[in-house]
Amino acid sequence: MTTKDPADLELVRKSTRELARRFDLEYWREKDKKGEYPWEFVKVFAEAGWTGAMVPEEYGGLGLGVTEAGIMLQEAATVGGTGAASAIHFYIFPPGPILRHGSEEMKRTWLPKLASGEMLMAFGVTEPTAGVDTSRITTRAEKIDGGWLVNGHKVWITNAQNAKRILLLARTSPRTEEKPFDGMTLFFTDLDRSKITVREIEKLGRSCIDSNELFIDNLEVSDDEVVGEVGKGFSYLLDGLNPERIVVGFEQIGMGRGALDLATKYANERIVFDRPIGKNQAIAHPLADSWIRLQAADLMCLKAAELYDAHLPCGPESNAAKYLGSEAGFEACDRAMQTLGGYSFAKEYHIERFWREARLLKIAPVSQEMVLNYISTKVLGLPRSY
Repeated sequence: MTTKDPADLELVRKSTRELARRFDLEYWREKDKKGEYPWEFVKVFAEAGWTGAMVPEEYGGLGLGVTEAGIMLQEAATVGGTGAASAIHFYIFPPGPILRHGSEEMKRTWLPKLASGEMLMAFGVTEPTAGVDTSRITTRAEKIDGGWLVNGHKVWITNAQNAKRILLLARTSPRTEEKPFDGMTLFFTDLDRSKITVREIEKLGRSCIDSNELFIDNLEVSDDEVVGEVGKGFSYLLDGLNPERIVVGFEQIGMGRGALDLATKYANERIVFDRPIGKNQAIAHPLADSWIRLQAADLMCLKAAELYDAHLPCGPESNAAKYLGSEAGFEACDRAMQTLGGYSFAKEYHIERFWREARLLKIAPVSQEMVLNYISTKVLGLPRSY
């Protein structure tokens, strides 16, 4: 396995850190308060080419790997939390099936626009009644002359308030018990608002990046908007699971480090009983423990990313990276809350935003429990529980 040059990775970290820190904590607090999309932030990263980090150079991207993408997203999350990371994340990972399985015409038409940040897309997979069992989606596409007619219901769809196109998963043939994941097809099509009703979901955190319900009524999709082969859409989605889990681990570590930095500064400056509270081991030890756990999780993320970029099997490592990053990141945010005490509830101190947003990624894009299910069955060989 080829190890990436640490100097090159440090350059990625330094370059993206400088871009991310043009937008301070107050910028992100205001975006969170108003629920405004961080277009200024996206524009800066797009102009520097980072929205095309993993798009090959022939399609206008930088042609980098998941290691570089993870480092970039970690730096974004350290300053801006999930809002900042998600604003870039959705230019990098949802297009994966197009890159790997789309027609050459589809790639040449759309990848340069995604790489440049010119076009925002949505990703339509999850449904309110299917949960983690994607085989039970009910959105259906019926064949018509020259294309397909799609009807259905999607939920937790990011970017649908502003996206121009959507990567949409629908059933094109009925589910069977023998092959439950066959018969689903991916379409990359216009998010036609005359046929798709978009309803925003009010939520706990990441309010600057919209989440939505979609109601799809007789959406016409052409044959040339099918990604890959009809009926194989779910298998194409599997290609993107490992890299996304790796970068979510990186993002959570970034948020944990951002919160830890704030807590450490506060612990040094806050005077109670004529001494900084950081002198007390009840404050210092949890923060030190979080630093250690974040470092360990980061090493697992780097290991998983290195395996993926070398085209080697990395399922266990990718799941472990997501699990450890989510645990360490949220715990650091929670300990930062405890360090600031009552002030942690005040938005001007920023900790509560990190805490709210870090909680999300213990659930998405895969829950911690499902990661443990994967490890227990695929790695340890224990019997499946579901």
